[in-house]
Amino acid sequence: MGKRRSVAPIYSMCVQPAFIIGTNNEDGTANFAPITWVSVTQEEDEGYMLVISMFGTKRTKENVQRTGIFSANLVSVDMLPLMDYFGSHHASDGPKDGAAYEVGRGEILDVPVLEQSRWVYECEVARIVETGNSITFFCPVRNIQMDERLSCRDPFDVDLTVLEPVIYSGKYHSLGKLLGDIGDFL
Repeated sequence: MGKRRSVAPIYSMCVQPAFIIGTNNEDGTANFAPITWVSVTQEEDEGYMLVISMFGTKRTKENVQRTGIFSANLVSVDMLPLMDYFGSHHASDGPKDGAAYEVGRGEILDVPVLEQSRWVYECEVARIVETGNSITFFCPVRNIQMDERLSCRDPFDVDLTVLEPVIYSGKYHSLGKLLGDIGDFL
């Protein structure tokens, strides 16, 4: 292994999956915004919770606080133009109707979902933690909508190369190839 060097601890040094969060505006219209501060944690029982942090003032953050529900639409490589569009057009500037996208509804929760997304979480807020200008939401996943091309035999059988997820770390990245299962390298 080569030598390592120390760098300042800034957020772009954290590898993060890219999601577009879908919420309901007060008038019932859909609102979408890109968020990359997303992870998971174990719930009290066998379930798990999506953990999502939102910084600053965003209509998306306000909508989640008001309704307690949202969709987390995994961004695939083909969705990058849409992610950039949502990131550069804010709800306070008017409707986000300058790009083509199809909106569906959640199957369990009344949340807007992006039809282009290959993997969608429908989430309900259980806990909120405020830290500075950020709010972190701990959310049980109520439903997952996944691309029909995926045939998961068990929770560890998701082939991310089919999903082509976007990974963010200051710049956008994608995955290369499937390397193997846990234990294949012992």
